[in-house]
Amino acid sequence: MNAEKAVVSGRRRYTIERYKMERDVGSVRKGPRYPKEADRIFRRTVRGMLPMKQAKGIEAFKRLSVYIGVPIDFRGKEVEKLEEYQNKHVANVTTLYEICKELGSKVIVDGN
Repeated sequence: MNAEKAVVSGRRRYTIERYKMERDVGSVRKGPRYPKEADRIFRRTVRGMLPMKQAKGIEAFKRLSVYIGVPIDFRGKEVEKLEEYQNKHVANVTTLYEICKELGSKVIVDGN
């Protein structure tokens, strides 16, 4: 949930330029096509971390559910939060919301 709040470490300008370069590689007809929406960027990033040529990687990717904001099914329900990671302050971070805004995404939920 809240894929737009996912954090990418690194200098803001460099991070956004790297995502713009990824998007500009290839052509519309041939690809590779790189997403602009936060949930799809997150899914593609996780896909790169999984062994997609093995059955366990394919199965793990099928179980992955990524949402922008909080879906209707989960509203009002208890959500587990990881407190130990939430309190760490890391310098030079950018959220996927900011990256999607720079890439020109049309589907953007309030990033607060």
